[in-house]
Amino acid sequence: MWIYQKKLEFPVDIKCPDVKMAKALLAQYGGPDSELAAGVRYLTQRFTMPDDRCRATLNDIGTEELAHWEMLGTMIYQCLRGASASEIEAAGMAGYFTMHDKGVFPCDPNGVPFTAAYIQSTGDPIADILEDLAAEQKARATYEHLMTLTDNPDIIEPLRFLRQREVNHYQRFGECLQILQEIIPNNNVRYKNQFAECCTI
Repeated sequence: MWIYQKKLEFPVDIKCPDVKMAKALLAQYGGPDSELAAGVRYLTQRFTMPDDRCRATLNDIGTEELAHWEMLGTMIYQCLRGASASEIEAAGMAGYFTMHDKGVFPCDPNGVPFTAAYIQSTGDPIADILEDLAAEQKARATYEHLMTLTDNPDIIEPLRFLRQREVNHYQRFGECLQILQEIIPNNNVRYKNQFAECCTI
């Protein structure tokens, strides 16, 4: 099981309110490619992985994504902390404020609430790992987009850390894909038959 350390994986200390960035950061807090979606996806997909190494990778990365979700929640909270009503309205967050005040709520920057429809789990190990590889690349790109929206080092440094972790996760999932491609066609009758059907269509 897990041991929870009561500290963020990377320090977050945003000193001045930045409501526009709070709104943008919601993409990674409650959007379709968010850390929440990734964490739940990986922790769900692990159950049908036919290899202990791949199962452990999904478990570890899924857990880390929840730590990233915690970082993003902290960043959003700190970006909203101390903001005036006029700043909130100017940033296009009047609707959010009306419903949530300055509370942190899992939705995307357009106010669309998080949904389980964002979570993919097909039961097909290769399909799931390919989904995960794409998810890590989308998250990397989103962090790069977020970094172009600010020149505040208090925001950029945690985003840079999160971006690099997505690169590392992509590499680990690439290793899982290699493992699965080696074991599935040869060592598992069920998956061998499915693989043969896929390749002959």
